Amino acid sequence: MAIDPDLLEILRCPKTKSELELVDLPAEVRTSLAEKYREHFRDEEPVVEQGLLSTSSQLLYPIVSDIPVMLVDEALPSSVLEGAKNTPESL
Repeated sequence: MAIDPDLLEILRCPKTKSELELVDLPAEVRTSLAEKYREHFRDEEPVVEQGLLSTSSQLLYPIVSDIPVMLVDEALPSSVLEGAKNTPESL
C-alpha cells in the first residue's frame, strides 16, 4: 500500500506544521500498530507498513491501510525508528 504523492505534498505535522517524510516502520512496530487498530476494521486486517516522520517534532504518524493517522495523541516518538536500527535483524 502506498500513500498518494500529492497527498504527501500537502500533509503537514499537526503539531509544528512542518513537512513530513515517508518512512518504513520496523516489523515490531508494524505488528503492534496493526493490533492496536484492528478493532477499527470490521472485515479486514489493518495494514501498517509506513509512517510519516516529522523531524521538527520528533513524532511519527502511522499510516494504517492507506490512511494517515494525523493525531498528535496517536503519534509515536521517532525513537521507535532508531531502536530498530540497532537490532540484529536490521543489520
